[in-house]
Amino acid sequence: MAEQWFVRVEGKEYGPADLATLREWKDEGRVLPTNDARKADVDLWTTAAKIPDLFETVAPPPVQDEHRQPVPEEHREPPRPPSSLGRVLGQTLRIYFRGFFQYLCLTLLIVAPSLCAQFAEPIINAAPHIDVDLRQLVSWAFAFCMTVLALVLWPIYVAGIQILTAQLSGGDRISFLKVLNAAASYWPRVAFLSIYVAFCFAFWTILPVGIIFSLIAGAPTVWSIFGALLILAFQMWMVSHLFVNFMFWQQFAVLEDCNITESLVRSRTLARSRRDLPWYRRPVWRGAVIASLWFGIVFALNWPALQSYFQTIATTPDPQALMEKMRAMSQAPPVAGAFWIGIAQAVLRPLLGIGFVLLYLDHKIDN
Repeated sequence: MAEQWFVRVEGKEYGPADLATLREWKDEGRVLPTNDARKADVDLWTTAAKIPDLFETVAPPPVQDEHRQPVPEEHREPPRPPSSLGRVLGQTLRIYFRGFFQYLCLTLLIVAPSLCAQFAEPIINAAPHIDVDLRQLVSWAFAFCMTVLALVLWPIYVAGIQILTAQLSGGDRISFLKVLNAAASYWPRVAFLSIYVAFCFAFWTILPVGIIFSLIAGAPTVWSIFGALLILAFQMWMVSHLFVNFMFWQQFAVLEDCNITESLVRSRTLARSRRDLPWYRRPVWRGAVIASLWFGIVFALNWPALQSYFQTIATTPDPQALMEKMRAMSQAPPVAGAFWIGIAQAVLRPLLGIGFVLLYLDHKIDN
């Protein structure tokens, strides 16, 4: 069946129409490349210029004119400079508050299973006439199911952030159900890429850390400390390299409808683009600033728990004793207020996604 499209002209939608009908509308001047358009089965709007084979024409061969002089490089119009980082951050806050309840509903997709597990545990443990071992088994099984459910819903959450932000940044409104419907169509691609990206970061984080601890677990020497520092430097370089390559994979996978390989390749290309600009205006450094601001928020929210870790590290010079204390702290119950800290962090997490979508849209225009 031929693809069906809707077009929006002066606020009114027309369609569904196949390619032949769209060509007739184009010839009549009723459809322009700048008009909004979308597939009949997709709620994400794009432009009519992106409809395949509608406005694509074969350019005529250039006329050889020996009297025509080429335009000097210095007289060519430079690409449009990107928006300032302050404007991107300001627009991030405006879009977040404009669509707050929709972003909150998306957040509940991944937070609600965890809340259900925490609220159900006291009820299960207080159930009468049930053996203690059976209570623990039911509690663990329910918590495991809720964790799996949150992981299954994570790709829909990621794709929903991209779709909702793209619509709000263009001044359009979209219902939450349409966001879910459009996000669910990208689930296989986003799920695979999420697993791949998480595996890459985990591998190049856990492996070097394991090697470092194995070097200093015994009697530390000058060479073991020097080797640990070299491995730590390589780990930092590798993680930063992955961060640059994966910076825009979510946007290309959802907003550009690219396949898995193309999403990764184009993400790396866009992140390393705009070498003509000062370093602080390039997408890679602006993305690093946005990520750093988010890590600063997370650090501030988790400061009570991190403070005890820092004190333990500062007061325990013996590596083996430090490992024992860190293991004991990881098994200790969470500090007071950890539940609300986690909720606040989850509610604010869409800010990070919004910032990268706006950064992508700002530099995508130039490319």
